[in-house]
Amino acid sequence: MSERPQHDEPDNPGGTDPFDEIVEAETERDPDLAVIEAGSRTLRAQAGPPQGDGIPARPQDPETDRALREVEAELAGRWPETKLDPSLVRIEALMDVLGDPQRAYPSIHITGTNGKTSTARMIEALLTAFELRAGRYTSPHVQSVTERISIDGTPVAAERFIETYQDLRPYIDMVDASQEHRLSFFEVLTGMAYAAFADAPVDVAVVEVGMGGTWDATNVIDGQVAVITPIDVDHADRLGSTPREIATEKAGVVKQGATVVLAQQPVDAAQVLLKRAVEVDATVARAGMEFGVQSREPAVGGQLLTLRGLGGEYPDVFLPLHGAHMAHNAAVALAAVEAFFGIGTDHARTLEPETVRAAFASVVSPGRLEVVRKSPTVVLDAAHNPAGARAAAGAVTEAFGFSRLVGVVGTSGDKDVRGLLEAFEPVFADLVVTRNSSHRGMDVDELAAIAVEVFGQDRVQVEPRLDDALEAAITLAEEEDEYSGAGVLVTGSVITVGEARLLLGRS
Repeated sequence: MSERPQHDEPDNPGGTDPFDEIVEAETERDPDLAVIEAGSRTLRAQAGPPQGDGIPARPQDPETDRALREVEAELAGRWPETKLDPSLVRIEALMDVLGDPQRAYPSIHITGTNGKTSTARMIEALLTAFELRAGRYTSPHVQSVTERISIDGTPVAAERFIETYQDLRPYIDMVDASQEHRLSFFEVLTGMAYAAFADAPVDVAVVEVGMGGTWDATNVIDGQVAVITPIDVDHADRLGSTPREIATEKAGVVKQGATVVLAQQPVDAAQVLLKRAVEVDATVARAGMEFGVQSREPAVGGQLLTLRGLGGEYPDVFLPLHGAHMAHNAAVALAAVEAFFGIGTDHARTLEPETVRAAFASVVSPGRLEVVRKSPTVVLDAAHNPAGARAAAGAVTEAFGFSRLVGVVGTSGDKDVRGLLEAFEPVFADLVVTRNSSHRGMDVDELAAIAVEVFGQDRVQVEPRLDDALEAAITLAEEEDEYSGAGVLVTGSVITVGEARLLLGRS
């Protein structure tokens, strides 16, 4: 087994506040970035100290921070990951000149519409608990691009991220020169992840697609286990407007002779996925049939589950994440790891239950019903489509029982915004609409117009800056004594959630 390095927690020997350094550096780089305005300091002071959550802070060393910013700038100058080109030619060319690092280890490949990152984190935790060195590649990131590449359950250090990019740069330039279009942001990051995993080396890679499946840059791997989380309509302009069309694209991750682990799916999507499995002689494990959630009870800080895996039953599993959707993600993750270990064909075998319990108890998923402040409670959730919003709305109601819930919503302009707002309307007493710093962020006046149609004018407040929106929502939650059990949910976009985390002191 590969030796595992020790990772020390970052310290702050000088006694200065790292958040202040981030504010100063970011405002110098982009004065218009609202989320790191000085007005956020009050919110941060109320939030308390950051918690360990797998989200790396900016490097303490100024030279390392400068080098990381240069890499981030070079990556940002490429095609954005939201631009989908239905071709694997460029990423295949990069893999070829690198010596096909993605074939140096077995892989578990994850696609679907919602739940991919949380499922990937659960799979990683299980593999690590069973003493395998796992590499995890997920997207998008909440706060730092280095989050996307994880080894040994920890995002790669900034120094390693920089080194990997610099090692690959000559090969990236070579491929850029030979292609009609340069490698995209996501293609370069994918190449970096596969190279870092081979260099580590890892025993297994857990890889989340960026978008879709067949033409996604990650699909140069040959995953022996393919995981497909629930499919719903998202990125309709790129992937299709129905679950069937979207499933056709996502089915491309199912490879010859693999095991495909299917979460519960719409009927038309399931038909497409099962047809693909037959075509490539894949073994199928289906939620609700071969595996699933036997029972679940809300508990302090999460939920208590009994999971039925491919090899048997696992009772008394504590999952420190909220919501029925997270319980089903856990069942999918368990089945995927069982399949990876060959459990399921031999029903006499099972995973060691205590190790499974320890793994699930260690799972964190930043920005997924994550509590970042108390009195009033502020919860972050990265729901960005109607299906995700419905799941979040149900989960926040079940887990927290707020007497009054105020929503803060900032979305991207290319989403089904009306559907998302309609999903949250029954649980939000009031709504504050805002905008994040992304160029894709929806204009706040356009968002407000839709929100007024869904919620009514009296329940909608407009705050163009996110720091002001958070202040307004917290004020609404605190304004009357009878609402002492009030809370705030910040949602609508991963970018909005990441910026809110920064504002609220999560470095």
